[in-house]
Amino acid sequence: MKKFINAVIYKHDGASEILVEDGKIKAIGTNLGDADEVIDLGGRVVIPPYVDSHLHLDYYMTGQTDKAKNETGTLFEAIDIWNDFKKGTTKEEMKERMYAAIRDVVGYGTQYIRAQTDCTDPALTGIRAALEVRDELKDKVTIQVVAFPQNGMYSFCEEGKTGRDLVEEALQLGADCVGGIPHNEWCREDGEKAVKEIVRLAVKYDKLIDVHCDETDDTQARFVEQLNAEAMRVGRGDLTTASHTCSFGSANDAYAFRMIGLFRQSGLNFVSCPTENLFLQARQDTYPKRRGLTRVKEFVDNDINVAFGQDSIVDLWYPAGNGNMMNILDNGIHSSQLMREEDFARNFDLVTYNGAKLMKLEDEYGLDEGKPANFIVLDAPSIFEAQRNRVECLASIRGGEYLFKKKVREYEVEVEL
Repeated sequence: MKKFINAVIYKHDGASEILVEDGKIKAIGTNLGDADEVIDLGGRVVIPPYVDSHLHLDYYMTGQTDKAKNETGTLFEAIDIWNDFKKGTTKEEMKERMYAAIRDVVGYGTQYIRAQTDCTDPALTGIRAALEVRDELKDKVTIQVVAFPQNGMYSFCEEGKTGRDLVEEALQLGADCVGGIPHNEWCREDGEKAVKEIVRLAVKYDKLIDVHCDETDDTQARFVEQLNAEAMRVGRGDLTTASHTCSFGSANDAYAFRMIGLFRQSGLNFVSCPTENLFLQARQDTYPKRRGLTRVKEFVDNDINVAFGQDSIVDLWYPAGNGNMMNILDNGIHSSQLMREEDFARNFDLVTYNGAKLMKLEDEYGLDEGKPANFIVLDAPSIFEAQRNRVECLASIRGGEYLFKKKVREYEVEVEL
């Protein structure tokens, strides 16, 4: 029996102790009695582990090679470069890249990842690598693998296999989610066809859905409307995630008002990737420049589930990033203007509970009695101070055991102020 004491526990006002038995949370409160081991957290914040709801492990650090450069800095040039870049990559090389990425993000406190994994490769190298990594690391990090046709379900065809064929093969191999990218098909009709097929495959194989949807500033890109309708028809809205939806941030308010009502009705989930879309979008704008993000604040205010993701780490799409979800949260709440008093109290949901909800992990995730004792410790005395100071994750606990712990930074100040 372990007892973590002297903690500020997210969404448990007044509680300061977590009692852990057999890797699970036995109780949360105060004066919880004796334990075999008592760990003093020093008055610091405890939250559930970070959830990165949208991360491309297979692209990790590809931006640091000399093979190609994204000169325009746009999404579509990066996709074109990647199509050639990935050829010849072995499963072992792909796994090495994924392991390196996971070591990075886990070191910042992430324990849950939805891995967007390109399957537009007749050998399904990335998918095979991701599935092996998922299973090998399941005790340390929870990974969902998305069968993501980066080059399109119908605009891609090699060796007699379309992107759509490869998505289905990836699902048969054990991928967890059906992916898609309808705005990258060659025409609107193919994009609409792709959305229908994504939902059909999800029903056939009983899988979750996560679609790269309308990642463009073009206000005429409205595949999110169709995705929502198709998912709603088959009762799978809450099992469906629309990632990016940048064009929805540029849509007119009358259209947005109607769609927000439909999103609430369906239970559709959203993921916004603040740093990447701030960098990628509005490339054709002069001034004023759009922020390139979806309507995160409106989703929050209307109880529509939305989470943040890192998306990329030093790849062909985005030249920076390190997997630190505190940095993603900071950029997200600034760009989405989520800084009202009530926002600070719930902002951590964007990188914790909301991601777990869209991954359908509610039964095993969170700071509640009976759940696995998975949580992280932040170097701050309050939820507000943790956000204001963008603080470091000092420890990550999984099943009641440390994945890592760090010493508090110390400074010697010689100048008296």
